[in-house]
Amino acid sequence: MADQSAMSDGNLPAEPNSFVGRERDLAELARLLGDVRALTLCGPGGIGKTRLALRLAHQTSSSFPDGAWLVELADTRDPSLVPRRVAAALGIREEPDRPLVETLTVALRPRRLLLVLDTCEHVVDACAALVQPLLAGSPGVRVIATSREPLRVRGETVWRVPPLELPAAADGLTPGELAGHEAIRLFADRAAAVRPGFALDAANSAAVVRLCRTLDGMPLAIELAAARVGALSVEQIAARLGDRFGLLASGDRTAPLRQQTLRAAVDWSYELLTGPEQLLLRRLAVLHGWNLDMAEQVCADEAIPADQVLDLLAALIDKSLVTLDGELEGDARYRLLDTIREYAAARLTASGEGPEIQRRHRGYVLRLAEGITDVAFVRGDPPWPVRVSLYRRILAERANSAAALAASLADGDTEAGLRLCCALRSPWVANGDVTEGIGWFDRFLGADGDVPPAVRARALVLRAELAFEHQDYAVAGEYAQAVLDSGDPPGGPGTAAALRVLALVGLQAGRLDDALADVDDAVKAARADGNDWEEGLALAVRAAIIARQGRLDEAQRAYTEALDVLRDNNGWGVAQTRYGFGGLARARGDHAAALGHFRAALALYREIDARPEIARCLAGIGSVALSQGDLALAASSLAESLQLSLATGQRLVLARGLEASAMLAVASGDPARAVRFLGAALALRHAVGQAPAGGRLDGLLAAARGQLGASATDTLLAEGTAMSAHEAVRLATGPGRGEPAGDGRSVAEAQPPAPPGSGAGPLTARELQIAGLIARGLSNRAIAEELVISPATAARHVANIFTKLGFSSRAQVAAWAAQRRSGGDGR
Repeated sequence: MADQSAMSDGNLPAEPNSFVGRERDLAELARLLGDVRALTLCGPGGIGKTRLALRLAHQTSSSFPDGAWLVELADTRDPSLVPRRVAAALGIREEPDRPLVETLTVALRPRRLLLVLDTCEHVVDACAALVQPLLAGSPGVRVIATSREPLRVRGETVWRVPPLELPAAADGLTPGELAGHEAIRLFADRAAAVRPGFALDAANSAAVVRLCRTLDGMPLAIELAAARVGALSVEQIAARLGDRFGLLASGDRTAPLRQQTLRAAVDWSYELLTGPEQLLLRRLAVLHGWNLDMAEQVCADEAIPADQVLDLLAALIDKSLVTLDGELEGDARYRLLDTIREYAAARLTASGEGPEIQRRHRGYVLRLAEGITDVAFVRGDPPWPVRVSLYRRILAERANSAAALAASLADGDTEAGLRLCCALRSPWVANGDVTEGIGWFDRFLGADGDVPPAVRARALVLRAELAFEHQDYAVAGEYAQAVLDSGDPPGGPGTAAALRVLALVGLQAGRLDDALADVDDAVKAARADGNDWEEGLALAVRAAIIARQGRLDEAQRAYTEALDVLRDNNGWGVAQTRYGFGGLARARGDHAAALGHFRAALALYREIDARPEIARCLAGIGSVALSQGDLALAASSLAESLQLSLATGQRLVLARGLEASAMLAVASGDPARAVRFLGAALALRHAVGQAPAGGRLDGLLAAARGQLGASATDTLLAEGTAMSAHEAVRLATGPGRGEPAGDGRSVAEAQPPAPPGSGAGPLTARELQIAGLIARGLSNRAIAEELVISPATAARHVANIFTKLGFSSRAQVAAWAAQRRSGGDGR
């Protein structure tokens, strides 16, 4: 998890088969990528933009310490979702009241990574609006985009993807010489995969050259043609393809020639399919990635019996019209290339059966989502690992869910839309898509249509929960109260959840008596309705309220009661309860018990990759380890927690982690480092409108003033306040963070700052000037403004000063500068 949180590996998929040709193209693109910030591969559909971009990313990924990341946009029809797809791929979570583009830019600012945006043409404006600020604000980010048109952003280099290289003619060339040309080599490679033993020879080479030239060197068209060698000779394929192109020559003369060529190739390939294969291909156009079960239930009927779907699907895979797209939980998944999907969708529309297939698709997605919700939120079987598998399945169907929601809205099926929203609530929250969920709920709640009261009440309360997750507490309370005002009978659907949300809002506002009254009513309503899920969650909230009141023994009993209800059916609820137990144990000073509870919660959260909750658990483990004097465990846990909090944009959690890092620095014998962390935490708390933490941290600051002096402490605190979150995390997770050295001492203890005079040499005039500014308490940014230089240049000078003087803090530099002014050390 630590590697993932540091965003070091990337997510590039394995290449599905051999990459043929384009050696010169790849060499030129690699050179360009070293010089430019944004590289857009442009060309018509089927030219090979995506495959070339992925190959380039694989070849250059070692140059990007934070990985190469693919974001597929083909299924993103709503331009507003582009930043969210990028954030989801990178594991960066939205922040309340902050534009997601800003969160992304800040999160990526210290990273050196490659971002591949695939299939941008239908959302090109949204891609441009995202890429421009990323380029301006994140200097280590490089972007490769694939699109049928340029993004048209500053700094973009557009590279037109050419067709595969072709021989002028077959005459006079041997089969070996012909195989040196990219298009011929691609056909031969793919044909051999379909018909083992296929090879270019004197008998077929002329037909292969003619076929590839007719297809104008288009990779997708060549692959489609090669897929037919299992049933036809190369001469037959070339003849049929030639006839088809002649037939389409008088079609849309305004379309680019290569688009006509590709359309002709796909049309030809479609006509060679059997009737059932054509029918299945058309119907698959409504699916946005699928498994066999979805294909059988959506596409099968009297015309295509369900027991024939697998064979027909296999035939379409053999003919390169359907792509095998890996596995999920042991279940094979499939997809259509974008060009094939568009073609199949047009055929489906022309057939007149599009609305019926879309209705089946919407019904399947709704049954799937509600079925998973029903299984996940009932007591008893299946066990938690099975529930985790189901959860991952619904996440894999995000594109299908979005399509079903859009179809429900377009058809005016408000009830189906709200039911689907309710079923998707948990995935939206866990996956960081709260804003998207709020948008869909609001569309359907504001739409006309007859909706059963129970469905509307459920939708209102889940909309309240999303508002609470979004930290919009007033709106959360309004929606929860609307459920209670809607006439929903006490103990009926929605009542318990609405009261639980009101209790959470009261807890957040510090109205503990009101919160306790609401949660007690929530427990009663849940029990009256026989709802174990709601009862357990309400009991856990009740325990948190009681703990806030300082009644720890009673809170322990309440958490135990919640765990008894939740342990059989709700791993998420169990994890929350275990985290609550950990907090109580820590408050009592029972460090061993606290560590056990935090680790148990962490294991459950890791199973579903709930990153913010993982960060909370790690912070708890780090705090307990500090209390136990285990500086190595504290350092490693806090480092991962800080990195996760930074990656997901959780500023308040990050502030708390930096406060814990300050305590670690004190324990490691580095009070100056601790004060800088406190300054950074203060800045983050101020940014989110939270009061500074008191107690031990105030004592830490007072102790630092006594140890370092008031002036130096204030300077260090100001320096920390001026640091960015990335700088603070880098300082907290880098060398000297508090890990024990080989003899058991901390790094800070084992490697004390060198004494003055042990540095690398005298300061330059510029460095002396900057040392004086450090003594005045200026941050790197303020120094840059004072001297009209870049912050990076200022930081480099400061680092050189530290190295030459053998110092590790600005306070030491300030003291040295004061001594120098008073006639001391004259270096």
